[in-house]
Amino acid sequence: MISLAIVWNPDIGIDFGFYTLRFYSLMWFAAFISGIWVMAKIAKKDGMSEEQLTSMLFYVFFGTLIGARLGHCIFYEWGYYKDHLLEMILPFQFSPEFRLTGYQGLASHGAAIGILLAMAFFARKIKKPFLWVMDRLVIVVALGGAFIRIGNFLNSEIIGKPTGSSYGVIFKQLGEDFPRHPAQLYEAAGYFALFIMLWAMYKKGRAAYTGLIFGVFMTVLFSIRFVIEFFKENQEAFEDSMALNMGQLLSLPFIAAGVALALWSLKKHREKL
Repeated sequence: MISLAIVWNPDIGIDFGFYTLRFYSLMWFAAFISGIWVMAKIAKKDGMSEEQLTSMLFYVFFGTLIGARLGHCIFYEWGYYKDHLLEMILPFQFSPEFRLTGYQGLASHGAAIGILLAMAFFARKIKKPFLWVMDRLVIVVALGGAFIRIGNFLNSEIIGKPTGSSYGVIFKQLGEDFPRHPAQLYEAAGYFALFIMLWAMYKKGRAAYTGLIFGVFMTVLFSIRFVIEFFKENQEAFEDSMALNMGQLLSLPFIAAGVALALWSLKKHREKL
């Protein structure tokens, strides 16, 4: 049988001699720039000032970073970090020896919680309803999420399970010679499709249904995440004994909240007619 698997063994980035620009960093940059571009269009249409837009991006950035970091430490490695609390917020390891580690471990569910809290503060600051803000922001979040998952693929991380066939991707950086599901690309494609759906809803005036776009976002994005987890390797060993892994369990409340919010929004809109 002829193997149709793609052998994935790229360099980690663009080597300038004095500095290597990692492809993963480029994807974060692409997510940030595309997010600013889309959000600027939304801000212009809805009358947000340049100062408000800048402030919003500030809140989103730090809400995402802090939430993603704390989410990973609490949801996935609490057994370690409960005894090393400073390492949750500082990019250092203090024992058995002091060294710079960077932030190794970010959780998307933690990022979602961080964004929600940050936007609650931002909405209060600009005197806008929380749902008004979220109906617009989640369009950008869906697009950014797609770029981040492409970055995970380029980095050969958050890998899929073996396909059991000659199809898939062989991640040579992992020292393997068998194909796996490119689960990162499955997820990225789902998020791009969600972005197009949400952008179309916004352009057609569905933001007038307060909370509807936000509700659809949570329902669809976390449903995609739930399904794709079946094709992924578990991130932590303790998940191997679970019927559903941590990513799936954390997705269920978001899906339920999204469905409830979308139904509530449609009901409220009909009552106004």
